[in-house]
Formats: sequence, structure tokens, C-alpha cells
Amino acid sequence: MTDSDALPDIRLELVEDLSPPDEGGFLRLVRRRFRARYPDGSVSEPFVYDAVDRRAIDAVVIAAHFVSRSEVWVYLRSAVRPPLLLRDAARSPVPERDRGTGLWELPAGLVEVGEQTPDGLRACASRELAEELGFDQPPDLMRELGPSTYPAPGIIGERHFYFEVEVDPKSRTEPGNDGSPLEHGGLVRSVRLADALALCAQGSIEDAKTELALRRLADRFA
Repeated sequence: MTDSDALPDIRLELVEDLSPPDEGGFLRLVRRRFRARYPDGSVSEPFVYDAVDRRAIDAVVIAAHFVSRSEVWVYLRSAVRPPLLLRDAARSPVPERDRGTGLWELPAGLVEVGEQTPDGLRACASRELAEELGFDQPPDLMRELGPSTYPAPGIIGERHFYFEVEVDPKSRTEPGNDGSPLEHGGLVRSVRLADALALCAQGSIEDAKTELALRRLADRFA
């Protein structure tokens, strides 16, 4: 892309904050009335837009890997995702997979308030690696795996920050987890990177951040 491909300069102006009271949940509904101002000087009628926010807005994604017999292996973890339970199969354009409420994912976790710096992101990745996989690796070994992305910009301003780290399978211990019911009973599996990418292509790995990180990792080893 060049300068001629720059995004149109469409500005949003806040007209009114209609958000309901914050009741202390994991997510907070943000409802605001905006007005759009266009490059030609015209202005839209006011409109209401709903989004969600949370205290820890961003997350890290970690591709932990090792090489065995000249092949790259990665670690995946099972994750329980309640919104999958809320999906109405009757509203799906294709038949729903019988996955229950779980997905296979790379380990990931929220960036806490005290970790909102480049060094803090590495510290967060190190912490999540220990909690979710059981590897004790210092933050300075966490290597960036491409730029950050917005996974769902239509509803939340969350950014994902990607890291990769080489680990020794013999050093893995039982993950400490974060104490939540959703992480209790989670499984950890090592999978050949090539097989993990094949599972993405088949639709068996359905988590978007996981597929993106796996593809970036494969490019790094290409």
C-alpha cells in the first residue's frame, strides 16, 4: 500500500454517552451516540453504537515450540469458551460442529494494568506461559511474532500481541492455572506444527488468533 491508499479521513464525534451503570462484571457495555464527519465536510445524523470494554483490554498470545527430529512442535491448550454455548444452531448458516464449549488454542492471557509497556508484555507472556503450559521462561526470551492485531474491532478495541519462545519439553511442569473454573481440568498437548496447520485447514482448530500465530511461526521457520 502507498500514501494514495490511505484510509479516508472520517472522524467520529461523541454526541452523548448512553452507557448503563458499570455493575462490575468482566465486560462492560459501552453505548454512545456518535456523529460522523466526512472529508467533504458533510456530517451524518447522530447514531447509537454499542461496544464492550473491560479493565484489562489487551492480550498476549504465545507460541511455545521445540524441535524434535528436525520437525517443529508447538503446544496447544484446551479452552472453555461460554459464548459457544450461547450460539443458536438454528441461526447458523452451516451445520454446527459438535465441539461442546471448548476449543484448542495457543496459550493466551490478559495484559494487566501494570504490564502495559513493551517490557510488561514480555512479562505477561512469561507469566501466562507458566500458568497455562507449565514452562518457566524469563521475559527476555519472549520474542515478538509479528505486529499486533485487532481480533474483533466491531465490538471491542482489544489488541492481541504475539510472542514465540523455544522451550525444553523435559522442563515442563504441571500448569498452575489462574484458579478459575474455566481453566480447571484443561489439557495441554504438543503437536507438530505441520499437523496443527492441517487441523486449521480442516476446521478442527477454529480459534483465529491461534491459526494466525501458527502461520507466522511457520513463516519464521521457513
